[in-house]
Amino acid sequence: MKTTMSFISIVIISIMLTSHTIPVTITGTVTDAAGNPLPGVLVKAKPGSATAFTGNNGFYRITPEDKSLMLVFSLQGYTTVTEKIAARSLINVVMNPSPVQEKDVIKHKLEEQSRMESKSMGMAVAAPYAMMTYDAGNAFTGRRDNFNTEGYASVNENGFKSVMNNPLSTFSIDVDNASYSNIRRYINMGQLPPADAVRIEEMINYFKFDYPEPDGEHPFSVYTELAVCPWDRNHHLLHVGLKAKSIDKTSLPPSNIVFLLDVSGSMSSPNKLPLLKSAFGLLVNELRPVDKVAIVVYAGAAGLVLESTPGNMKEKIMAAIDNLEAGGSTAGGEGLRLAYSVAQKNFIKGGNNRIILATDGDFNVGESSNGGMERLVEEKREEGVYITVLGFGMGNIKDDKMEIIADKGNGNYSYIDNLQEARKVLVREFGGTLFTLAKDVKFQIEFNPLKIQSYRLIGYENRLLADEDFNDDRKDAGEMGAGHNVTALYELVPAGADEKVPSVDPLKYQKRDETKTGTGSYSSEYLTIKIRYKKADGNTSILLDKAVSGRVKESGEATDNLRFAAAVAEFGMLLRNSEFKGTSTFESAEALARNSRGRDDDGYRAEMIRLIATAREMKILAEKE
Repeated sequence: MKTTMSFISIVIISIMLTSHTIPVTITGTVTDAAGNPLPGVLVKAKPGSATAFTGNNGFYRITPEDKSLMLVFSLQGYTTVTEKIAARSLINVVMNPSPVQEKDVIKHKLEEQSRMESKSMGMAVAAPYAMMTYDAGNAFTGRRDNFNTEGYASVNENGFKSVMNNPLSTFSIDVDNASYSNIRRYINMGQLPPADAVRIEEMINYFKFDYPEPDGEHPFSVYTELAVCPWDRNHHLLHVGLKAKSIDKTSLPPSNIVFLLDVSGSMSSPNKLPLLKSAFGLLVNELRPVDKVAIVVYAGAAGLVLESTPGNMKEKIMAAIDNLEAGGSTAGGEGLRLAYSVAQKNFIKGGNNRIILATDGDFNVGESSNGGMERLVEEKREEGVYITVLGFGMGNIKDDKMEIIADKGNGNYSYIDNLQEARKVLVREFGGTLFTLAKDVKFQIEFNPLKIQSYRLIGYENRLLADEDFNDDRKDAGEMGAGHNVTALYELVPAGADEKVPSVDPLKYQKRDETKTGTGSYSSEYLTIKIRYKKADGNTSILLDKAVSGRVKESGEATDNLRFAAAVAEFGMLLRNSEFKGTSTFESAEALARNSRGRDDDGYRAEMIRLIATAREMKILAEKE
């Protein structure tokens, strides 16, 4: 009898252990019904806290806890899928668009009159969507509301400048990359972006390039390359890159962070506050015990919902975020002032003191003008508190306001269109997003007229500086965070080219002996790059310069760095329908990007190649209509 009972007990225990045993790691792919991979899908084990995200190829990998019984797959615009684990190590999932998502937004072309009116106000406004509303049973109610009021600062493209009349080109660096993810959002929605939403330097700076790590006294390295220009073989293309020193997360100084979260009524849609909550959950997971976080929210008024809390109290921080609900108007100015006050109260000397503002930028109560916001953040940055801006949503996003706040607040601006982008900005680029290595970084390039006849800076239209500003330490410029890349491209017309050069009338009171220009030991140099920067805690700038000489490479000799950056520039010029696009086509941009893709662990370059192909097809369809 005892033997029988022992055998039964062993069998029961064995069954129990088998039923609760789950694979150490589960992998799989998530696709749509057509078999296309779905990036940015949140994969969450329940019960438990294990999470993962699909990459650009739809692949995920997750290690659930012993108590986990199922995986939940969720993505904005798609019906959530739940799969039982049941000892499986491979779980592939197909997700279908949610019923309302398929019907609820119908896109219309922007009327020419609206475009002209917005241009006359110095702002580009995206094409209005006609929102069709449905009741709880998904029945069409018949009401249509034009609600799109997206705002972008006008971009007037840089033209060619004569080296004889304008030998210096001066601008502030820009590490923002919001324009690229915003463009991606438009194309994925089946729309080409408005021209002023396309900032080519931000598109290029979205990508990492193979620049050397700095090894000297300066916190960044300088990379240069000269080659034949892909869209005009009579011109040259200059590639300049900076690479900031990479710092391990564990070595970063302690952070005093204030989350400034917009919970106004305009943030109620699924791609705003719900996405914001998930995005900040990723950041909270990165916090260390030495870090601390406070949370300020604003709607009709501003309020403190979480006092400064150590980073190891993650459940308390996440509970405060999870309890947020959207409603009311938008007192952005009041929220900013309260956030700065909280940051100053908990200031860490020698640490990273920063506000992270998450909003659609639609401030409509209190101080909301661009000038007022600019003065506020300029005042506070001098006190050592910087600001990072994360943009969310569509329809009423105020890109121009958010860019100003980040630029003047010694921070950076990113647009979060999905959870994968949130992971890139807040996890993979955690150090660069939150820790400044060098501030007020300025470029100045002097061209040699014996080598270069004229030049054009591609992008950076909103970052141009007067030549005199380069040596003026009072003039604000951009910041570089740990591990950041900054890339700039110049299109150059070589000396002696049979092209009309922009010129001015001969000077009456000053004479210049052009025969002596560039002679002597400098005759082989094409240009000299000068960079000024301040240390993160310094007030006096440091000068770094580098002369560029040597042979101009043929197209096939250029590195993947130059060729891929050129492909991104071509894509941007085509989206803007630039007068400087030369022989660029979507086909040539796609081929150039494909042939220079290089190492692409995260699939970002492959994703851009798909975006170029999609934009080409959209352009063809638009031309047929």
